[in-house]
Amino acid sequence: MDGPAGARVTRRALVLFGLMSVIWGIPYLLIRVAVAEISPATLVFARTGIATLILLPIALLRGDLRPVLERWRWVVAFAVAEVGVPWVLLGSAEQRVTSSMAGLLVAGVPLVGTVIAVGTGSRHRVGPAGVVGLLVGTAGVAAIIGVNLGSSDTAALLEMGLVVIGYALGPAILSRRLAGLSGVGVMGLSLSMCALVYAPIAALQRPAVIPSPGALAAVAILGVVCTAVAFVLFSALIEEIGPVRATVITYINPAVAALLGVVVLSESFTVGMAIGFGLVILGSALATRPVRAGTADSRAAIEEGRPPQAEAGEPAS
Repeated sequence: MDGPAGARVTRRALVLFGLMSVIWGIPYLLIRVAVAEISPATLVFARTGIATLILLPIALLRGDLRPVLERWRWVVAFAVAEVGVPWVLLGSAEQRVTSSMAGLLVAGVPLVGTVIAVGTGSRHRVGPAGVVGLLVGTAGVAAIIGVNLGSSDTAALLEMGLVVIGYALGPAILSRRLAGLSGVGVMGLSLSMCALVYAPIAALQRPAVIPSPGALAAVAILGVVCTAVAFVLFSALIEEIGPVRATVITYINPAVAALLGVVVLSESFTVGMAIGFGLVILGSALATRPVRAGTADSRAAIEEGRPPQAEAGEPAS
């Protein structure tokens, strides 16, 4: 696997990639445990509040906030799309669907991201393989939902659909409007804003009794490991291999989520879910596959002295 400039990926990058693949695969299990005793809004406040206490001081010490504040409108948009809305909807959905299903459905994020890239007129390109990928991936999502439709809450599935859209919008805003800014600075400010918004809601929805040690541990791990530490590691991973290859963890996280759901929570994992997940991964790989130079358009661009268009899945320059 090559890095941003074509160099071989370092051992450090492989370690970071492995850590992120696991760290962002376990939140679904922990969210399922936490929302059994506290409201989704309270969980969002606790998670963002804990992470803010860790990330914001780091951003301040590094002087990362001033350039981030100059693009505060897009930071707000990113915070809403990536954290504020998806996290509360994910918590709400996991009160009614299994953590395994939630994780598998999130595997469709690259598919939605491809559609957003094309729909917003970016320089991303989708070739014939990409179109096939979108169709295959859609069939996979339908398979995952279809085999569980009778036992799943329709409203929860709609919430998961909005979660997937938000998770696809967030990186698009990050790469196209917040490019060049410190990841720690952007996340520190985004999380602090979400914590402030959810603070009064959490106060109104505070649990009547102190949650169990298991629920409190889940909240602490979500805030420290799955949010604060995860975003620091993810920023380091992006620096090592670039934003495009870093998102490949999206293909691995759902598998980790499903495995933990089955092993720890004894959730069911059907053949249909396995087939659907495989189709989603195949579809995502095809949909985000780069359109290589050498096509007619690329050759024409080179002959005219213009740079060829950016590869599908890469941020427009």
